[in-house]
Amino acid sequence: MFMKRGEFVKSLTLVGATAALTAGCRPKPENTGKSPAIHSGKKYRWKMVTTWPPGFPVLGESCEMLAKWVKTMSGGRMEIKVYGGGELVPPLEAFETVSNGSAQIGSGSPYYWAGKIPAAPFFATVPFGMNAQQMNTWIYCGGGYELWKEAYAPFNLVPFAGGNSGVQMGGWYNKELNTLQDFKGLKIRMPGIGGKVIEKIGGSAILVAGGELYTSLERGVIDATEWIGPYHDHRMGFHKIADYYYTPGWHEPGTLLEFFVNKEKLESLPSDLQMIIETACARINQWVLLEFEAQNRIFLKKLQEEHNVDVRLFSLEILQGLRSATEEVLQDMVADDAFANTVYQAYRQFQKEINAWSNISERQYFSLLNP
Repeated sequence: MFMKRGEFVKSLTLVGATAALTAGCRPKPENTGKSPAIHSGKKYRWKMVTTWPPGFPVLGESCEMLAKWVKTMSGGRMEIKVYGGGELVPPLEAFETVSNGSAQIGSGSPYYWAGKIPAAPFFATVPFGMNAQQMNTWIYCGGGYELWKEAYAPFNLVPFAGGNSGVQMGGWYNKELNTLQDFKGLKIRMPGIGGKVIEKIGGSAILVAGGELYTSLERGVIDATEWIGPYHDHRMGFHKIADYYYTPGWHEPGTLLEFFVNKEKLESLPSDLQMIIETACARINQWVLLEFEAQNRIFLKKLQEEHNVDVRLFSLEILQGLRSATEEVLQDMVADDAFANTVYQAYRQFQKEINAWSNISERQYFSLLNP
């Protein structure tokens, strides 16, 4: 149907009036009190110090990726220069270096700072504790992040999740393990809470730098070592000098990695750059876990099919003994530190609640796939 010219003009007038009236009825944008981000053209140059060797697969790579993404998302307004462990400061001085503002950002894992913060290991991993999915849930959506920020606040630092190893392997041994007694006198490279558990059952937890692990195991300085998983273990060549590869990694069921930022430096940034850093960290947190999973599936096959590696399961007796010793160690850790006990109780309560769900969801599903 066609409209006459006079009717068409009249209809446009009505439409215009209606639109004006409707616009006047819409709520006005909320005044947030914040001005929109205005780019002054100022450029920011940050330094990142890490606990990882330069170019270290996945972990070191993730630091370089973060720097690249921040530069891209900021349109070149922000650049981060990454220094591997030892290039600017020794690896385990990264925390203090960022805390005092000599560098603006660092990368590591919370359990490295247990000597400074007794509660720190709970934000990394706990033997027989939560896996990667559960840890991410606790940190992001279960109250863990608030406690983590509180733990780092006295050091002028803001933490961000920066990846997860997933369930690690139990380690490489030159002795067959059948009972808990087989650990007595054994010299094992194992850091963190897991190392304390080894000592509790009669073994010796030896701290050896990553670059010295192969020669230490080869020469008998240590009898066994844990590292990460098939991808990194293959690169280290442990299959050439150890007889048994044990699983599961009871000591590190899902180790959270981190970026930590100097609080004053972070708050001095424009709000959009602060959000860019937070967003880039969240993306890295996802990528690291997925890259570990992708590579481990490839290199487990290589170890078994190309190198005939003997993958062994820890016996139920061993795992039960290790779990009992873990509970004793945890109680000792929190006995003299009120905040560590607060974090421990929050961790345990969340684990109990999420396990109730996992037991009727994922556990049942995997039981169906592997009856």
